[in-house]
Amino acid sequence: MEDMSDNELVIYNGTVMTMDPSGTMRSPGYVAVRDGCIVRVEEGDPPAGGGERLNAEGGLILPGLVNTHTHAAMTLFRGLADDLPLMEWLENYIFPVEGRMDAEFVHTGARLACAEMIRGGITCFCDMYLFAHEVARAASQCGVRAVVGEVLYDFPSPNYGPIEAGFAYTRELIETWRGDSLISVAVQPHAPYTCSPELLQEADRIARHYGVPLVMHLAETESETRQIQARYGLRPVAHLDRLGLLHADLVADHAVWVTAEEIALMAERGVRVAHCAESNMKLASGIAPLPALLAAGVTVGLGTDGCASNNDLDLFGEMDTVAKLHKVQRLDPTVVDAATVLRLATIGGARVLGLGDRIGSLEPGKRADIIVVDTRQPHLTPLYNPVSHLVYAVRSADVRHTVINGRLVMRDRRLLTVDLPSLLEEARAKAALVASWVS
Repeated sequence: MEDMSDNELVIYNGTVMTMDPSGTMRSPGYVAVRDGCIVRVEEGDPPAGGGERLNAEGGLILPGLVNTHTHAAMTLFRGLADDLPLMEWLENYIFPVEGRMDAEFVHTGARLACAEMIRGGITCFCDMYLFAHEVARAASQCGVRAVVGEVLYDFPSPNYGPIEAGFAYTRELIETWRGDSLISVAVQPHAPYTCSPELLQEADRIARHYGVPLVMHLAETESETRQIQARYGLRPVAHLDRLGLLHADLVADHAVWVTAEEIALMAERGVRVAHCAESNMKLASGIAPLPALLAAGVTVGLGTDGCASNNDLDLFGEMDTVAKLHKVQRLDPTVVDAATVLRLATIGGARVLGLGDRIGSLEPGKRADIIVVDTRQPHLTPLYNPVSHLVYAVRSADVRHTVINGRLVMRDRRLLTVDLPSLLEEARAKAALVASWVS
């Protein structure tokens, strides 16, 4: 085998969890990266050579986690208005404070989210929010992979104003970031209850024209479902189907209140789903029928939702919750096992975002989004089953190194792309503004 070249990164001396179709593990093994791309995943020790060497010291080497749904800048609203119903939370607290935001506010909040996600092993996220250019810019600066989109709705936006300007902003967003190595764009109308049929159809036309995903909240609450049925004579899934929007480029966030018939239709149409269990629990929205979605063949990934309704960006915690929630709901300990949940957080999430050919598993030819989990911890000892530990025992603070697109963005828990003390100072200043808005 040839020597390593000087421009390579090699992560070695750990158990490599490839998340490939066979669930291959190599222990001990190594991953070699060149020019941001995985070139080798092998058993044993790497051959001698140059380049950067990262010793996993017996830890777990796995694909970075994929957060399929969040609102990154809402880190600055963390804990602002807890323990309220969704509509009251949105209409009385979130929408009013969002009306006071500006681009700088969103940029700071998004950078704060990126710092949290890097430290928690999330290497890619899908974001729906205001001032989406600022979210994209923040992710790019922090070296995080992101799918971003400007939230579109019927009422005037604090960013773009009337919806016609929102469509123009979305087109500009797509064109600005087209071809970027980290940032891609989706068209993101908020939800059927905040968007007219005409808005939804125009959003879909834009998405189809540019060949990008269409992302929206769908069937999140029972009240939303009743509202759509009263307004249009159909439940949300059928409403989208009548509009021609139920298709393979649609990412449905939440999908809590869906029937067996609707699940079958979603599967037939190729709709993808972002499952946000903890946010749905906290807002008492209900429990999405994950086992039924998976049994029907729907592509599903995990999302944290925003920090105002979760209240963190921790996919390790989310995995633990997802596995246990569905077991207790079904009274069946075999439902949604650890291996299934780990795939949802990695390759499943990548497929939801249309990135399954680029990320989500450690295979030659894919981009190098890789994390190393330090297993030298009391709560991770002994280690019989790495998959079990990753779902039921690992915490976000156990992530030791994070690599995105071949670039080391965190080493030994130290962020390399973010000046954390300065960022935290900025965030505290923005929080003082929020406190003044709600006082």
